[in-house]
Amino acid sequence: MSKLRLLGTALRSNITDRTVRANPGLPLLLRDSPRRFSTESEQPPQDSAVNQFLHTPDTGSVYGKLFGATRHTLKTDIVKMLDGCKLTMDDLKFDYNRIFTPMGVVVQFPSRSAFDQAMRMITRKGRLYRLERADRSQWDSLMPYNGKTVLLQGLPRNATPYDVERFMTGCAHDAGIELFLRARAESPDPIKMALVRFSSQIEAMNAFIKKNRGFCLNNQILLRVIQ
Repeated sequence: MSKLRLLGTALRSNITDRTVRANPGLPLLLRDSPRRFSTESEQPPQDSAVNQFLHTPDTGSVYGKLFGATRHTLKTDIVKMLDGCKLTMDDLKFDYNRIFTPMGVVVQFPSRSAFDQAMRMITRKGRLYRLERADRSQWDSLMPYNGKTVLLQGLPRNATPYDVERFMTGCAHDAGIELFLRARAESPDPIKMALVRFSSQIEAMNAFIKKNRGFCLNNQILLRVIQ
């Protein structure tokens, strides 16, 4: 009898093993070893699309670009308009195109809260200006003229640095006058311009007052202080 019991037990064990392997739908507990359970909670995935601006700390410089400035806009006008944002004239750089028309003003704000305050102030004061976020690279790429450079427009095509020197007689400008030609969309002929630099904003403004609409080789010259 003992041999018959052993034979029956072996047959049942063999049938059960083949059934489990042949039927993948059976519970995993019959086929796989128990899995280990972790007591640690799973960390939710971080959203890579989160706006980095929201994580910008409230300390440190934040950059913006102000649109709406004209050829007659001064740095003092912008500082006054954004009064309360703790800006100085050194925190502004004008972005000019090739014929020195302002394309915008890059502003260095001392903090994100100052930038937010400027946004609110511009919204309240109408749509003459528009402020957008800017990168540090936009600030670094611009040359600061700081109101110490005067642009001469309308020079004759044959004008030389010596002619400009004579025109600027009586104005204590720095050495080196930059002459160049610039094309205009409204005219097929390029215009001749010159940049004359001064040691201070006062000297540049004095030159503008003395020489604006004066004549160089019979051409009337328009002067503009570059910000």
